[in-house]
Amino acid sequence: MRTPFKRRRYRPKLSRRQKAVNRTHAKIRARGVRAIATLKTRKILTKLRCCPRRATAIVQAIHVLHHVEANRYAG
Repeated sequence: MRTPFKRRRYRPKLSRRQKAVNRTHAKIRARGVRAIATLKTRKILTKLRCCPRRATAIVQAIHVLHHVEANRYAG
């Protein structure tokens, strides 16, 4: 898991590279948040009745499909 760079008080500003990494991180995170929001909106998670291990695999598969679909229309 990667975490974004954080500017601390009384420290120099973030470099261009660090800002670029933060932007990329935000884009990836936003897609993940949207995928989970879709699952919650359609109540897929509440209707799912299986063991947690299998549910995790199902959610991961849905997340990958959502990511592929987002890349398809990204241009």
